[in-house]
Amino acid sequence: MSKDLVAESLEGVVAARTVLSDVDGLAGRLTIRGYPVEALAHRAAFEDVAHLLLDGFFEDLPPDLAPALGAARLRAFAETAALDEGLARRDPVEAVRALIARLPDGEDLNTALLLAAAPAVFTPAVLRVAAGQTPVAPDPALSHAADILRMTRNAPASDGEARALDAYLVTVSDHGLNASTFAARVIASTRAGLASAVLGGISALKGPLHGGAPGPVIEMLDAIGTPDNAEAWLKGALVRGDRLMGFGHRIYRVRDPRADALKAAVRQLAQTSNALPGRLVFAEAVEQAALRILREHKPERPLDTNVEFYTALLLEALGLPPASFTCVFAMGRTVGWLAHAREQLASGKLVRPQSIYVGPRTRQAA
Repeated sequence: MSKDLVAESLEGVVAARTVLSDVDGLAGRLTIRGYPVEALAHRAAFEDVAHLLLDGFFEDLPPDLAPALGAARLRAFAETAALDEGLARRDPVEAVRALIARLPDGEDLNTALLLAAAPAVFTPAVLRVAAGQTPVAPDPALSHAADILRMTRNAPASDGEARALDAYLVTVSDHGLNASTFAARVIASTRAGLASAVLGGISALKGPLHGGAPGPVIEMLDAIGTPDNAEAWLKGALVRGDRLMGFGHRIYRVRDPRADALKAAVRQLAQTSNALPGRLVFAEAVEQAALRILREHKPERPLDTNVEFYTALLLEALGLPPASFTCVFAMGRTVGWLAHAREQLASGKLVRPQSIYVGPRTRQAA
């Protein structure tokens, strides 16, 4: 194979055919099964989009996924008995991953729903045990988003809060052949099982260049402190060579459409919140300053707001700690991993790219 054909990091290589989502980085569009992500985030519950993604991959998929997903949350909760204080003191995504590793590695719908429910149940349990509290059992009668917040707080969430979390889970449910989804598809192609595919996905999501990024947005906002300090702080960060968290994307060359979907959700939530309106005004001031400074300092690079910026603001407003943000990302993305895993299995193909050897030529053994 010619070295000229090598695409570093598989940049630009088409590795799968999918019916699940289409990412148009030049136009700034994301469609999930043909629906614009903004429309889904505004109107659909997570259960609806989970059904949309899994449809066609399981013959016994029920028309209404909410009761089955509620029952799956109850089944997942049984595994929290294995959660001790030592495990809960680990990084939350590591603790959640360890609990997911206890789940069966089947390929049927019951296994898929158990895995889809797992991050939503395990994350609140990990946070509560780490705080010296007892995990709260799921309520299968509630919506997925409302139950996540109730299990986290041991108190009901408002309709507006549940709707805001729904918008986030929907927005991040699938996004083309990103690193974690590709990892899940590679593992699924070996027929290792759905749990193995999800574990691969969450392991890739853990990396700070993928799902670990929203937390540092909160650190950046807290370090800036006030709108008046934004310009000086941001310019100083660029002089130091730091990345401005929440800006720029590997695929999008214009504004990330998910950023606008989540900004709309944050604005909606702010109408029923006391503290959020001020925080939102501050964040919008930082966003505008950052976009202006990035255009001045890096005019050759299209750096716009990405999904991380308003993700951080929304999850913070819902009372979720930054350390849990990657786990909350996994709550939404797991259903996408499962759909991709099943799609890959249907192809019957083992993912096996080639490499070009660039090391020393044949050596004489000593």
